[in-house]
Amino acid sequence: MDRKGEMDDRVLKGCFDNGLMGIEVPEKYGGSGSKFFDAVLVIEEISKVDASVAALVDVHNTLFVPLIIELGTEEQKQKYLPRSVTEAVGSFALSEILFKSDDPIHLQEDKLGIRASSTCPIHFDNVRVPKSAILGEYGIGYKYAIECLNAGRIGIGAQMLGLAQGCFDQTIPYLQQREQFGERLIDFQGMQHQIAQIRTEIEAARLLVYNAARMKENGLPFVREAAMAKLFASQVPIESLRSKSTYFQVATNTTSKCVEWLGGVGFTKEFPVEKYYRDCKIGTIYEGTSNIQLNTIAILIDLEFKNKA
Repeated sequence: MDRKGEMDDRVLKGCFDNGLMGIEVPEKYGGSGSKFFDAVLVIEEISKVDASVAALVDVHNTLFVPLIIELGTEEQKQKYLPRSVTEAVGSFALSEILFKSDDPIHLQEDKLGIRASSTCPIHFDNVRVPKSAILGEYGIGYKYAIECLNAGRIGIGAQMLGLAQGCFDQTIPYLQQREQFGERLIDFQGMQHQIAQIRTEIEAARLLVYNAARMKENGLPFVREAAMAKLFASQVPIESLRSKSTYFQVATNTTSKCVEWLGGVGFTKEFPVEKYYRDCKIGTIYEGTSNIQLNTIAILIDLEFKNKA
């Protein structure tokens, strides 16, 4: 899928057949009626293997479906929710003001990572949207989208968490088998310290993601915690590539060195770590860049202490 840049239909069918596309959809519409936290766990587990599939499952379950559940009329729910559980994949479109009507339209972007997850420009020309197709109140779609993205950031945090764990899990067996100077790589104390540090960071990201998910699920304010979870988790996958490296002191943002630290096998497509490396970069970009997360966190801290004054 990564090489072709497209999703395998068998994988997509498997997602539907195993109930992964209607996690929060009520049982009356054919879903499992599960909770947001269950969706987070599913996204994390899938990301350990393939972040593209996780992106599809994430957007469907944390952006598309919740908007219909929360804002849709009964007629809209009856129309869209049963199909979202069995056959139809939801997408999320954001306007780009710099896009011109005469710009060329490509069927799909050629991306660095998550290549099997479709990213496609859409151009509407004189499209009329009937009242029956509008979710919620007309004119406040931006508010709905932003609120939805706040929850979606927890999903991205789960995706990056799973990606980090998957990368780590693929790397450790190699360190246990590879020998230098008559010793396994994992037996060198310098390597052990790096491995312990990375595993601790992955676990810290897991706690941040799970905490934000629990807060959201229980109706507590969660925007700051969601931003923290996404910010931290999206940085951890880069760190996890250090696990077969010499320690690089400045390191988290020096992503270009990560594959090099893994040695020759890390630079080949025969070893899966290079794909994790490419896939993880998007975590610092979509559903709010890392700088946006920092802005959000700082603004909410300021507001918190103003309210205490």
